[in-house]
Amino acid sequence: MKLWLVRHAQPLVAAGVCYGASDLPADDAATRACAAQLAPQLPQGVALITSPLQRCEQLAQQIQGLRPDLMLKRDARLAEMDFGCWEGQRWDAIPKAAFDAWTTDFGAHPFGGRESVDQLLQRVAAVRAETRQQGRDAVWVTHAGVIRAMALLAQGIERLEHADQWPRHAPGFGEWQQLPL
Repeated sequence: MKLWLVRHAQPLVAAGVCYGASDLPADDAATRACAAQLAPQLPQGVALITSPLQRCEQLAQQIQGLRPDLMLKRDARLAEMDFGCWEGQRWDAIPKAAFDAWTTDFGAHPFGGRESVDQLLQRVAAVRAETRQQGRDAVWVTHAGVIRAMALLAQGIERLEHADQWPRHAPGFGEWQQLPL
């Protein structure tokens, strides 16, 4: 079974702003372009599961509009990591001490006070397990953090000790990758 991990199009937010769980729209033209490129490639009847954040929902709805054979399901566990009090702040305005505390205990520390990387991994692992039980290919329309978490899970990593374990790369806006489910 294959899992298509699709990242939403460019969100409408200023560059350099921490926006994780913030519910922002994405660029409409880029969303339509991504859907038009992806939809024809998807297998018949594949499960289409999306983060409920509007930048992902926009893309999932565009895909479904082009592929009415796909049933759309929303799953809050596919939302981006919640950066708490740092949401909406410029990354370069967040105090160095906050980054130091996070990187010192990267897996367990809730950066911004809301959610830790290990908590993100746990919720993504739960969606993965349920998706596997369906016994068919699936598409997740989601975020870079969720895609990175899934890459770790695919390697058998369920908890992080160090920040350097976190994958550096994820698909760009409006791009996707495939992993075995």
